[in-house]
Amino acid sequence: MAAAATARIQPKKQTLDDAYAPPANFLEIDIVHPETHGVGKKRYTDYEIRMKTNLPVFKVKESSVRRRYSDFDWLSTELERDSKIVVPPLPGKAWGRQLPFRSDNGLFEEEFIEERRKGLEQFINKVAGHPLAQNERCLHMFLLDPVIDRNYVPGKVRMT
Repeated sequence: MAAAATARIQPKKQTLDDAYAPPANFLEIDIVHPETHGVGKKRYTDYEIRMKTNLPVFKVKESSVRRRYSDFDWLSTELERDSKIVVPPLPGKAWGRQLPFRSDNGLFEEEFIEERRKGLEQFINKVAGHPLAQNERCLHMFLLDPVIDRNYVPGKVRMT
């Protein structure tokens, strides 16, 4: 009797349908299509953030919003202040690229924009993949709302 209580559970054989079915839970975030806007000191680059998920905590299963670096910086600050998670670092500010009289386009060089895009994608995937961060209202606003309300009331998202 004692041996039966401690016997190993036999794993279920995986079928082809199981192997190629959609994953039970997924969260995919891609940062694509960087665009530079404006001229002179009013010039900036923003990125399209595409999200697909079946996680119940997100009320929308697919979204696409545009965000600039300062929006990522805002999210990082909000998470550091309001959540219990260790927030990964953002890609650097690139102060040297903002100096006047450069022989290149500084912040608007294609290679720099691509490196920053990769770094931002890595950042948002680490943050959004954290179970505690997934409940933060600021993350939902960042990923789902067309405009970030910087006067929002911080808190947790409740599943309905």
